[in-house]
Amino acid sequence: MRIGFIGLGNMGRHMARHLIRAGHEVTVHDSRPEAAAEHVALGAIWAETAAQCASQAEVLVTMLPNPRVVEDVLLRGGVAEALPTGSMWIDMSTSTPGAADRVAAEVLDRRGVRRLDAPVSGMAHGAEAGMLQIFVGGTAADFEEALPVLRVMGDAERILHVGPLGAGYTVKLMINLLWFSHLTASSEVLAMGVKAGVDLGTLRNALLASPAASNFLERDIMCVLADGDYDDSFAMALACKDLGLAVDLGRDLGVSTELSALVEQIYRRAKSRHGDLAGEMTPVRLYEELAGREFRLGAEVAAGPVAV
Repeated sequence: MRIGFIGLGNMGRHMARHLIRAGHEVTVHDSRPEAAAEHVALGAIWAETAAQCASQAEVLVTMLPNPRVVEDVLLRGGVAEALPTGSMWIDMSTSTPGAADRVAAEVLDRRGVRRLDAPVSGMAHGAEAGMLQIFVGGTAADFEEALPVLRVMGDAERILHVGPLGAGYTVKLMINLLWFSHLTASSEVLAMGVKAGVDLGTLRNALLASPAASNFLERDIMCVLADGDYDDSFAMALACKDLGLAVDLGRDLGVSTELSALVEQIYRRAKSRHGDLAGEMTPVRLYEELAGREFRLGAEVAAGPVAV
């Protein structure tokens, strides 16, 4: 299949590489030409412009940083006009239904280009392993047609058709919002418990043995607790962007967002203190400061939770 791929960042470079190795005829483009060197070495075709990348594609995949860039590339970059009639645009960016709708209203609908929103979860290591979770919005027929392409990049058991156009974007934003909320709430609880004199490992084990247990406490926060790794594979600038999109969506829908807005403020404070490129776990550091110590477990505890 002729596939165009635009956006070779931390996630996209791995995803494009899987498509090339699967035997597809892949044309790639990125704002940084050097990002495509490994793909060209594997047999991909380099396109000087985004529009050129799209011009011969049966399927165009975009993996871009935010809705503004999606609109810039598709509209002002000429991609939407360049896509062949009958082709399919799969946007795997974390974006919004509104951005894609504006592109469709201006160009795609009158040109017979089909589209899916298919944002992903699994971070850079999931992209590298080809085991991303993918949330797809669009028609059932288009979803079925796109599955062979999506399965090259994702875990076949976790590629979910979540509803009509826009549903993929929405589900991904809600997942990120809840995860960031878990991080904030868990960090606050750990800070209070530790400062009150409870051993960190004991407190975590008690939480895991209780109705308050969560995947975040059991697994995700372990990179901090065991290794002091605040996960710079996903930058604070991107985390704050996603939180802003989620809060804006809630307000647009008339849903109260007091808690979500507070989580966003905490993330923005952490970004201001530690920088745009700091890891997505960086808000934990704010609570470590409040507790007066870093959250670290001993080697014997870090190996896994102990029943209490």
